[in-house]
Amino acid sequence: MTNFNGTLLDGNAFLSIKNRGYAYGDALFETIKSSSGKLLFWEDHYFRLMASMRIMRMEIPMSFTMEFLEGEIQKTLEANDLENESARVKFTVHRNEGGLYAPKTNNVSFVIAVNPLSESFYTISEAFYEVDLFKDYYVSPSLLSTLKTNNKALNVVGSIYAKENSLDNCLLLNTNKQVVEALNGNVFLVKGNTIKTPPLTDGCLKGVMRTQLIELIKAVPEYELVEDSISPFELQKADEMFITNVMVGIQPVSKYRKKSFTNEVSKSLLQKLNVKIRLN
Repeated sequence: MTNFNGTLLDGNAFLSIKNRGYAYGDALFETIKSSSGKLLFWEDHYFRLMASMRIMRMEIPMSFTMEFLEGEIQKTLEANDLENESARVKFTVHRNEGGLYAPKTNNVSFVIAVNPLSESFYTISEAFYEVDLFKDYYVSPSLLSTLKTNNKALNVVGSIYAKENSLDNCLLLNTNKQVVEALNGNVFLVKGNTIKTPPLTDGCLKGVMRTQLIELIKAVPEYELVEDSISPFELQKADEMFITNVMVGIQPVSKYRKKSFTNEVSKSLLQKLNVKIRLN
């Protein structure tokens, strides 16, 4: 069952081919993890969505309160018998039909789709995980590049490149040839007691898990967090590299070219993250 503007529809319901999210990528989305019916980091997701809608000049309905949208997500989970299970929630907002590049209206509609997940909390994967640079196309850093829009052509082509080259992921570069993020998450490097991640000004996604990890690292005295540009040359010198998103939490990288990495810091941070989730 899918939730379209508050109405639950079965799998035979379709969006119009004139939908602006389909026709022009004129849509935003949030991917949220639900653990036993609880939406993890829901406040962060909500405020990122509201800020993104303002940047995209979408009209925010008066009904779009945090409580209302959470209620619609919960209604969708219940309709799919996932209210007490773990699930992946995709909340999409698109501008309503009308116009070509220039829309006829800035009013919006929403779609909520859910799928079951096997894990309630986050676990560290010990499986081998190899990455490399994707250099066919580059991220152009701007405020728009930090948003989760339907314009993900670079990520799609990069994912095909990774599959063709037997890689688990690729790292994206911006037009200044700095490492900004992975295909599906933010990037962190560990060197000694310093943990480094690219700043938003370099064009990386304003990830919800990125925000959580930055707050967590700042609260741990033994680590120093640095938000600064990452040169590809730094990857070879790092002790650890990990990728973050709200679905997997922390994904340690095993290998980049001839460089192999450890995962001790990744494990430590993930334990602290799970404790924080349980306390909340």
